[in-house]
Amino acid sequence: MKKEIILVAFSILFFCSCHTGKGLVAVSSPNAPKAIGPYSHAIKTGNLIYTSGQIGLSPTTGALAGDDISTQTRQALDNLKAVLQEAESDMAHVVKVTIFLKDLNDYAKVNDIYKDYFPELKPARSAVQVARLPKDALIEIECVATTN
Repeated sequence: MKKEIILVAFSILFFCSCHTGKGLVAVSSPNAPKAIGPYSHAIKTGNLIYTSGQIGLSPTTGALAGDDISTQTRQALDNLKAVLQEAESDMAHVVKVTIFLKDLNDYAKVNDIYKDYFPELKPARSAVQVARLPKDALIEIECVATTN
């Protein structure tokens, strides 16, 4: 009984700290493109990391890395890797990925590249077609991960 009370008390404290702004840390990576709006690259709370969507922007030029789905997918995933590294994580600790595609016909090409970034554990994933993405990108990818 005492263990259950302690567990409930801890859960309440954790929930309150996460939902009142306490325990939230903004993450910004110098190796990912600067945010193009009022948001953080990621938010870290406890051992969880919630990333903002990454498009295929080059961190050095701020422009799309290319005009094809393959180049933009690689760059978006590289940007995601950089954000996770800054948050003390990596692709092996990703638990959920959401992919936004301008054209769902690119799904197979994205999968061919995506599998190289997740060679072992395959995170849960959703992929949807959207009408438009920032900077007219072809793909945007976000994830939830745990720390190392």
